[in-house]
Amino acid sequence: MVNRQERAKQFMPFDALKGLQEELRKKEIEYEPKKEISEWVLEEIEDEFRKINIGAKVQVKYYKNGKYKTIVGIVKKINYIKKEIEINEEIINVNDVIDLSIVIT
Repeated sequence: MVNRQERAKQFMPFDALKGLQEELRKKEIEYEPKKEISEWVLEEIEDEFRKINIGAKVQVKYYKNGKYKTIVGIVKKINYIKKEIEINEEIINVNDVIDLSIVIT
């Protein structure tokens, strides 16, 4: 006769790839919704953008791939037509920026 523990094992969930679910949970990305910024703040950001020169050190907080990121670095390129700035190999659109400042050293 089979005891209760042995019988209960047949109804337990089967995990063929042990640890897979835990690793998948680690890889899940939590996305942040993009914040709406006021016209006034947008104008301030665009004013700062126009003041920046290539070679300037800046700090930018921007939205990309569902998250907010902050980067500090030297401006490599500026595209005033597309409203883009390149910092540390990262191309950032001014429309995604929520904070932009020149770092004085």
